[in-house]
Order: sequence, then structure tokens, then C-alpha cells
Amino acid sequence: MLNVETIRKVRQAYLRDGKRIREIARDLNIARNTVKRIIRSGVTDQVYERSDQPRPKLGTFIERLSELLKEDRTKPVRHRKSAQILFEQLQREGYEGGYDTVRRYVGTWKREDSTAVVKAFIPLEYDPGDAFQFDWSYEQLLLGGIQTEVKIAQFRLCHSRKPFCIAYTRESLEMVLNAHSCAFEFFGGVCRRGIYDNLKAVVTKVLMGKDRVFNRRFQNLASYYLFNLVACTPAAGWEKGQVENQVGVVRKRFFAKRRTFADLEELNEWLADECRHHAATAKHPELKGMTVDQVFAEEKPKLLPLPVSPFDCYQESVARVSPQLLISFDRNRYSVNAMAVGKTVQVRAYANRIIMVMNGITVAVHKRHLGRDKVIYDPWHYLAVLEKKPGALRNGAPFRQWELPEPMSEVKKLLEVRPDGDRQFVGILTVVGRYGLEPVASACMQALNDKTISSDVILAILSKRHDEQPPTPVMPSVQLPLLTLIPLADCKRYDRLMKGGVYGTA
Repeated sequence: MLNVETIRKVRQAYLRDGKRIREIARDLNIARNTVKRIIRSGVTDQVYERSDQPRPKLGTFIERLSELLKEDRTKPVRHRKSAQILFEQLQREGYEGGYDTVRRYVGTWKREDSTAVVKAFIPLEYDPGDAFQFDWSYEQLLLGGIQTEVKIAQFRLCHSRKPFCIAYTRESLEMVLNAHSCAFEFFGGVCRRGIYDNLKAVVTKVLMGKDRVFNRRFQNLASYYLFNLVACTPAAGWEKGQVENQVGVVRKRFFAKRRTFADLEELNEWLADECRHHAATAKHPELKGMTVDQVFAEEKPKLLPLPVSPFDCYQESVARVSPQLLISFDRNRYSVNAMAVGKTVQVRAYANRIIMVMNGITVAVHKRHLGRDKVIYDPWHYLAVLEKKPGALRNGAPFRQWELPEPMSEVKKLLEVRPDGDRQFVGILTVVGRYGLEPVASACMQALNDKTISSDVILAILSKRHDEQPPTPVMPSVQLPLLTLIPLADCKRYDRLMKGGVYGTA
């Protein structure tokens, strides 16, 4: 096939320079008939198109393949067979040709079929305060010196395109709830609708059309902030195309280079600053003369006002407290107050903490650990057990890394050498709930200064400081006469009284 350069040279040599056909053919090393065809046709380009594609091995299977394609035509798009699946089905029926032949025929058939799906989209417009879109994205970064894949919850206001991003290490329900609360605080209001895909943490069941069964706690969130829940059609990402586009923008702009952060708190502060900077500098895609922040300033008064307090963003489950005062949650174990041993407690999981509640009473609060197979102790939960088993103070697992105030640690160290030292120190620990940790540490410091290390001494110091009330001073009465002669203390008067002297007679 001749290229454009050769055709140009032939035409210029003949029509401009006046060379003969024989001379042109010799100079360019092409046939004279080719030169004649270029000059007579007047073409300036040549494109090869195969008029007929031979399919020697597919020939006997073309009719069968057409039948399978016609059957697929009546099915939903997501249930139609791909060219690979059709190729494998023909192989099972005896086809010995290659996959490319089947793929080319399927492509030609679908282009000629008038019922083929055409991918076209209708541009959408949203009123101020009408809707926001939500989605997750995933990024790799160094978090605390460890390569970590973080999940970024992304929000986008549909009218102003104002973005908000916040990172987590999980996609569980409590993370979704916390992300919404933080986003609404960031925007300073709430849109009337939220548009989502079918998140497993949020959507319990997908019904016909747009109907969904949403998680109960997520419906509580929507009811609290007064917005409606709208779910996209499965596999129809264009229904929330704005936030899908934002995922790509965040990846290219925010995470274009390798990022390093000490923890999630630092990462989320950086993400919020980047969202503010992007909104302040990026032009609105439709209102060309305005930035995203300028359009958002006009949209913000149309947002629903926030409630007085944020939503309580927890996911609740139940767990039974073991004899070791531990409950299992999310592949970790957490300690619980001794009053709940053997009972069932409600576990309220937040994005950053765990709270255990029994009959309306909080029996444990822990910082949430997102690793696996860890045991998280609070030594104070075992204090009631220590009163009965003070010997466990030395080797008990909850007390191995117990960080006590320095005076109390020093007293503990000095008492360990005594036969009843463990029991004495447990007696000191039991009064922390009554007096507080700082007063007990102060009493231990005084005992150390006085070099009188004993639980009785420390308890006496605490009792003297906090239990004994100073006497109330007696105010003199104006109705009583004032003494002019102050009585003197004389013990000998009692002796004379006993002898019957002048003081013994009335």
C-alpha cells in the first residue's frame, strides 16, 4: 500500500515538474502502472479496506454464533455473554479456530445490529442545596512509617462542586457515619439528598428499580440530618459522575507524589486543607467566571441548618464478658469493668474509640485498635479482683505496663520487698476511686518525704486532708455578759476539792 509521501512525490513530479511516467517510476522505484493510477485517479491518500474477511474455520459455526448473539440481545446488559464466553462455548461444540476470528465477528455483528446499546449520557443540573454525592477511593501511602492502603471517603456538592475528603483504614458503617458528620460540619449545612452507589455497609438489600433497604443506623443518620437517600442503579457509575471524576482529581492532584504522615489525624488535617485550597483556586466547570468557593458561598444559605449537636456515630453490637473480663470485637479483645463479668454488654464502636455499656452504665471506654489479635487492658477494670487476689499484682498481664504516677510507682517498688506489700499497695489503689489519682499520688509523695512507707500512713494522710472537717468557730453572743476575770487553769484546785477544803463546801 502506498503511503501519503509517495503519492505526493508522484503528483508533484508529473503535474508540477513535467517529468515523464517512465522517469518517475525509475526515480521512485515503483511500477509505471502505479504511477498512471495515481495520476489518473487524482487521489492524495490511499486507505486499505478489506472487502471480505475470510473465516474458513468459523464458516460452519457462523449460524450458531448468530443464534447465541440474538438470544443475548433480549437479556439485560449485565447478563449478556462476552466474546470470550461465546468463544469457549463454541469450542465445547467443536470449533477449532482462534479467538480473534470470533471477536471480530461479534464486533461486526453488534455494529450492524440496530438494537445494540449506545453509550450516551444526558448532562445533569442541580439546584443549590439540592444534592451531594458520596463514594470511596483507595490510596497507598506511608502512615506511621508503614506502607498502608487508606480508604478515603469523598463528598461533592452537586451544584457548587465543593469537595471534602476524610481518610480511614476501614469502610465499615461507623466510618461512613463519622465521615458524614465531619462532612456536614465542614460544609456548614446539609443538602436535601444524598446520592450513593450500593455500599455493602449501607445497603442491606437491593430491590427492584431504585428501591433499597438501607441499614437502620444509616437511616437514623439521614433522619437526624433531614436528607433523603438516593441509590444509583447497579453498575451505573455515571449517575454519580461528579464524585467519580473527583476521585481521579484527588489522585492526580493530592497524591501525585508519595505522601508520608505520622497518623490518620495528620493525614485528615492535610486533606481538609487541600480541599479548601482546591475549592479556592479551581474554576467552576459551568460558571466559568467564578471559582468553586464563590459558587459555594451562594449555595451555602440554601443548605439545611445543622442540628445543635452532631449525630452519635456508632455501630452497636452485643458481646459477652469472659471470666478474664474481656470481650471480643473486630478481631481484638478489650477489658471491661469487673462488675460486668459473665454478663452481656452493648459494644458501641466509633471510628476512633470503643464504649461498652451495660444497663445504661458505661463499663469500659477504649481507644479503638484497627489491627488484629491484640489484647487491650485497662488495669483499673481489675481492681475489684485485686482486692481478693492481691498476689496477682506482680505477674498479672493487665499490670505489666501499668503507667502510674511516679510517687505511687516508687511506693509500689518499696512495698514489694515486704511480705504483705502487695496487699498494702492494693489497699492504696482501692481509695483512688474515693479521693482521685492526684490526691493519692500527693499522699504517697508526703509518705516518701517522711520516710514512713505504709498503707496505714498514706490512708491516714488522705483521711486527714479530705475527711476531717475543721471545727466551726463559735461566734460570741451579744446577750451573754463578757468575762472580766479570765479563769486560770489550776489542777491543784481539784485536789483541794477532794480534800474538802474551802472549795469543797457549797
